[in-house]
Amino acid sequence: MNIPEHVAIILDGNGRWAKSKGMPRTYGHTMGAKNVEEICRSAWEKGIKYLTVYAFSTENWSRPQEEVGAIMDLLRNYLKTCKKTAEKNHMRVRVIGDKTRLDPDIQAAIAELEEFSRDFDGLSFQIALNYGSRDEIRRAVDSVLREIKSGVLPEDTEITEEFISSHLDTAGIPDPDLLIRTSGEERLSNFLLWQCAYTEFYFTDVHWPAFSEEELMRAVEDYSSRQRRYGKTGEQVL
Repeated sequence: MNIPEHVAIILDGNGRWAKSKGMPRTYGHTMGAKNVEEICRSAWEKGIKYLTVYAFSTENWSRPQEEVGAIMDLLRNYLKTCKKTAEKNHMRVRVIGDKTRLDPDIQAAIAELEEFSRDFDGLSFQIALNYGSRDEIRRAVDSVLREIKSGVLPEDTEITEEFISSHLDTAGIPDPDLLIRTSGEERLSNFLLWQCAYTEFYFTDVHWPAFSEEELMRAVEDYSSRQRRYGKTGEQVL
């Protein structure tokens, strides 16, 4: 079986899953967070080296304040749990997105987790928080302009695709081979637009809290059965 090196997942359907069980949306977010740990374990066991999850987008701030507050509290607890999981599984954790809008204590917890796990050699786990791909590209362009203005980069710097990639939040991480979106929606929702130029997509009606190891393997098997044709090394070209 052809196992994808990097899998990205849009964690969708927490609220709908909770509603189907007569529970508040916050319950869905809690159970969804617990499921992340299970899928991280399963991904590494199956040979996946990189896993990136879309946890909170730049657009999610428009949700009801009570729900956003509950998600932030859940995030605080999750970051503590994730540190223990990272140590147990030698998992390297990295947060992508604009962290400046997050509360200072959350920013500090993220920095501590990233530093703590930076040398681990297990699964490379990326969490997208306050992330939007258009915002990521905007910030990358702004960074380049500031570097040129300050003299860090010469004005005649050649802007290649590799150069742009090196200024994105995902610098140093290979582009996703497979992107999974749960809960029946079939769109990217401003997630990894640059990085998913040649990514295979897999959509499932299963809500994220119910997305199991078996569901992950269905997605991987579907990916493995496809004949990729875009010309990546070792693959057939049209």
